[in-house]
Amino acid sequence: MIRKSISVVKYEGFNSLMRKSYKYTKKRLLKTGSAHNIAYKDVLFINGCTLPHPQRYRVDHQIEQLHFNGYSCDTIYYENLTMESVGYYRAFVFFRCPHTELIGNFINKAKYFNKTVFFDIDDLVIDYKYVKDIRHLKSFSQAEMDAYMDGVNRTRLTLSMCDYAITTTGRLAAELQPYVKEVFINRNVASEKMVELSYTAIENLPSPVNKGRVILGYFSGSITHNEDFDLILQPIVTMMGKYENVYLKIVGFLDVPEPLEKYKDRIIAEKFTKWERLPELIRSVDINLAPLVDTVFNEAKSENKWMEAAFVKVPTIASNVGAFKEVMNHLETGVLCNNEEEWEKHLSELIEKESLRKSLAENAFKAVSQKWMTARSGCQLFQFIHSRLAENIAFVLPSTQISGGVNVVIKHANILRDAGKDVSIISMSEDDDNIINKDGEINVISYHRHSFHGLFDKCVATLWTTISFLNIYPKIGEKLYLVQNFETDFYEVGNYSRVMANLTYNSFNNIKYITISKWCEDWLKEEFGKEVKFAPNGLDLSLFRYKERKFEPGKKVRILVEGNSKDHYKNVDESFKIVNQLDQEHFEIWYLSYNGEPKEWYRVDKFFNKVPYDKVGEVYGSCDILLKSSKLESFSYPPLEMMATGGISIVAPNAGNIEYLKNGGNCLLYEQGNIEDALQKIKAVCQDSELRKKLLKYGLETAKGREWGNLINNILELYGYNHKSLKVYEDLYEKMEIV
Repeated sequence: MIRKSISVVKYEGFNSLMRKSYKYTKKRLLKTGSAHNIAYKDVLFINGCTLPHPQRYRVDHQIEQLHFNGYSCDTIYYENLTMESVGYYRAFVFFRCPHTELIGNFINKAKYFNKTVFFDIDDLVIDYKYVKDIRHLKSFSQAEMDAYMDGVNRTRLTLSMCDYAITTTGRLAAELQPYVKEVFINRNVASEKMVELSYTAIENLPSPVNKGRVILGYFSGSITHNEDFDLILQPIVTMMGKYENVYLKIVGFLDVPEPLEKYKDRIIAEKFTKWERLPELIRSVDINLAPLVDTVFNEAKSENKWMEAAFVKVPTIASNVGAFKEVMNHLETGVLCNNEEEWEKHLSELIEKESLRKSLAENAFKAVSQKWMTARSGCQLFQFIHSRLAENIAFVLPSTQISGGVNVVIKHANILRDAGKDVSIISMSEDDDNIINKDGEINVISYHRHSFHGLFDKCVATLWTTISFLNIYPKIGEKLYLVQNFETDFYEVGNYSRVMANLTYNSFNNIKYITISKWCEDWLKEEFGKEVKFAPNGLDLSLFRYKERKFEPGKKVRILVEGNSKDHYKNVDESFKIVNQLDQEHFEIWYLSYNGEPKEWYRVDKFFNKVPYDKVGEVYGSCDILLKSSKLESFSYPPLEMMATGGISIVAPNAGNIEYLKNGGNCLLYEQGNIEDALQKIKAVCQDSELRKKLLKYGLETAKGREWGNLINNILELYGYNHKSLKVYEDLYEKMEIV
């Protein structure tokens, strides 16, 4: 900070130091410029540069380019960045950002979420071999040089962690190539405001600007120790000696070099000024001077001087180096010089020929108006960034509270993330946004606490109440509805929610239907005429481990009842009508519910409520028999989970479980509502060891066939990611011996 302060005083004056100190203090104390993490957007620019000029071109202008092409963006100073921001953007652009511990952790977490990280730089300040020849650095003390090189080295470290780079010139791109996968050249261009100010300057200062006088303009600050200006010092002296009407205007502090002392009365000095005044100042000269020493560092510099002058119709004469050489057409859109002789020759021509100056200026103006404006150049930047992003997909959940449907979505999200997709979950609950997930962190965005402006390649509704997001949010490429049940029947007859739920199965909003239930696939096709994609549901066997059961004389048989007592379709009451008739001396009853409490008349020896999903398997493994009486389910997990742990499932068949349940094969089915039938099935399991062995054998085979690892490609296909399916689950039941 001390070094920067000294530099500002030396080159910009004490008043400039006071202004910058105020802005810096305000930024640090009030956190101005912070993204605040209140919205989901496409790109976050992390600015690591304190200089206003580079920040304006490489952050503000590129944001404007992307805004012109449909991307939403934010910017934040790197010291204000927090880890929380990683979840709210699809991509990150680090501009001249030095590495810090937080920056390193941020980039690693972004990559974990499959978000793309870009590095942007407009100077070769990434290695000592590039900066060692900068004359200004030779005046640094050892301590100042060490501090400067620390910043250079840390900038290179951030660069090397990024996926891609964006830069300004061909030479810069070539030098950055070894550090990243690919480099994109996005040249510095003028913002809408710059162009507006340039047009105003032309209007206010019509040509010819300086009647009788020819003013040469040098817009680069102090020239006393400026090695670039030294290149043309002698040609300038010659011109001022040869032409009495030639003047020199310099923007910045001026210590007049000795050879120009005798022409001091024809030197016009302008102090450093705000960029908004620059078009007017450039317009006030007749010829723009852009000398540049031929070094690798300078070859990487951009053509800003030519572009800024072109927008106010002032011709530029420049060194035939780097970006000037790349973009200027000699004697068409400007003049390029290789040595002092050429500078003297072409300066004389420009001074003497007003028509030449006008022709060059008009051609340059037409050129920059086509390619060097944010509105005309941003599409290429957008296409580069967009084509390098991982496909992103969002699941809209009504809540992240534990349930079978939520667990399915979490597993699908994990599979898609592991396949390289950028996955988010949008929680529509006002109270929760955390997800318990043993397979890694999932990005969760609160619907109520955040606004949405970013693009989603795919967005998936997961319950009828979440369809509204797909209907109202415009930035969705492909809309899908993961149907896990006939939700109309979640509500009793007469409840208007039945109508609202049913409407979602006949959507007119180009929604594609997908499901994990054969039953749902059937009724969506037969009753609503929908095309439906199906993938089988799976099970994480690491959570439901096998545990041997022993039905020994004198040992109580433990029966598990599972389901929400408040949901009529779960039919938990029927399960307790059954177990209440069992002998308390021989049977122990456990009850597991995510929401509802036991009713007063339930006979419950042990109650489990809202057990974390990674602990549910322990409950199943501690019980001998699962009794499940649901009337309505899309895909019934509990019987499968009990099979995996080595227990026996006694189940009332419904459309959502007969997909994988086979009576006498992997379970026993009892007639819905027939209490006596259920009691007889429980008695048979307790008394017949051969039956238990058979049910256990095929139950384990069923569970293994549904292991998620066997179904990964099916899940990827479900969301349109074109992977070859595995069909290991399809012919399993044909092997079973059915009784």
